[in-house]
Amino acid sequence: MTQSLLTRRSLLGAFAATAAVAAPVMANATGFLRGAGDIRRIRMVNGRAGESLDMIYWIEGEYISPALEEITYFMRDWRNDSLHDIDPRTIDIMTAAHNLLDTSEPYTLLSGYRSPETNAMLRARSSGVARNSLHMQGEAADLRINSRSVNQIAGAAAACSAGGVGRYSGSNFVHMDCGPVRSWGG
Repeated sequence: MTQSLLTRRSLLGAFAATAAVAAPVMANATGFLRGAGDIRRIRMVNGRAGESLDMIYWIEGEYISPALEEITYFMRDWRNDSLHDIDPRTIDIMTAAHNLLDTSEPYTLLSGYRSPETNAMLRARSSGVARNSLHMQGEAADLRINSRSVNQIAGAAAACSAGGVGRYSGSNFVHMDCGPVRSWGG
């Protein structure tokens, strides 16, 4: 319970910090702060599925169920169209890290949910795929932003102190998950 509270506080702190940092660069910061309230928005593209997503999924302390369902569909296993609910904590970490990066460029989603079959296939090809990957629980995502380096993205995700962050510089992506706080890769 204590770890959950600390993780939630850390994540909320990252959102608060990004609001303070982002405010001066927004064209209408005063109007945004007065009128829009507290929102969370995720932006991603999936080149493999040929899809894009720009979704407000949280408003004033409440997750929006249809938005979470749309995110779950977007982050499906594209190899076999399998679905698994995506943990909102993972979406929050992705969003907080994106806000810290101060870019409007969406994430490119490489992998969200993975079916056990897909995970086994990838594991047979690479030693870097965990047998019990959090991808199979809907708790992880592999992401890139072309205008930001792996180190920049991983640094933003690590600043959230809210889950696992893996650097995969050779493949140009960052793994983010809502599991225990840890980091790996280079």
